[in-house]
Amino acid sequence: METFRFQPGETPVLLNIPHVGTMIPPDIAMTMTPAGLAQPDVDRHLDRLYHFAPALGIGFLTALCSRYVVDLNRDPDGIVPQPGLDPTEICPLTTFDRAPIYLPGREPDRAEIDRRVGAYWRPYHDQLRSELQALRDRFGVAILFDAHSVRSRIPRFFDGALPDFNLGTGDGSAAQPMVVRLMNVLSASERYSAALNGRMRGGFIIRSYGQPEENIHAIQLELTQSTYMDEDAPYHFRPNLAAEVKPSLERLLSVVVEWAWQKASGQRRAAFL
Repeated sequence: METFRFQPGETPVLLNIPHVGTMIPPDIAMTMTPAGLAQPDVDRHLDRLYHFAPALGIGFLTALCSRYVVDLNRDPDGIVPQPGLDPTEICPLTTFDRAPIYLPGREPDRAEIDRRVGAYWRPYHDQLRSELQALRDRFGVAILFDAHSVRSRIPRFFDGALPDFNLGTGDGSAAQPMVVRLMNVLSASERYSAALNGRMRGGFIIRSYGQPEENIHAIQLELTQSTYMDEDAPYHFRPNLAAEVKPSLERLLSVVVEWAWQKASGQRRAAFL
């Protein structure tokens, strides 16, 4: 069974969308509650929103399985990268609104969690790790852009409303200060608000793969869903809203590609000195 889609690009940048999948295998679906099957916490429509990325030469990796099957942005050892956020588990038991995902007594046990990690989590991360290393070996640098979306208000995790664009670099550990350029792009917009390493500072993926000292940089963007879709069921894509936010996303990723090429050129020059 295909669990992810991967398309290589022609730049040092990889777009990763780990929470866009909605597929739930039938054997797992039969153990879930209606709330679980509704999947309210999926990063819906992000693949549609970022459809312009290949035209910029950016490769992409997207999940097909739901985050309720296994969360690709969680540590299988249970280590919490950002304490205080009350995160969901690698195989979540409740929705962001604390509704049970599983029928009573049907929650995954340790053996089932390990099975899902082996069947769904590990192949995805093997592909992600392999591609970042291949980009670094080819260009001298690799940039991971980890794309997420989130409801603008989730009391479980934060008070009030989030900014529209939430950039995270693990408090600077996952990427060099190129994010200043990205913030300049976002600050130029009068329509959208933005924050860097605010309430959303980056999850397991960027903190694991972002290694600036090894010329692998990782940036996470949490985009509020109100900028491009209906945040309530049935979670429709809003073309009118998407058309307004896409130029900011395109400028953002164009800056990432430009910076990546500058770094790649520098690495190549250094190799011949």
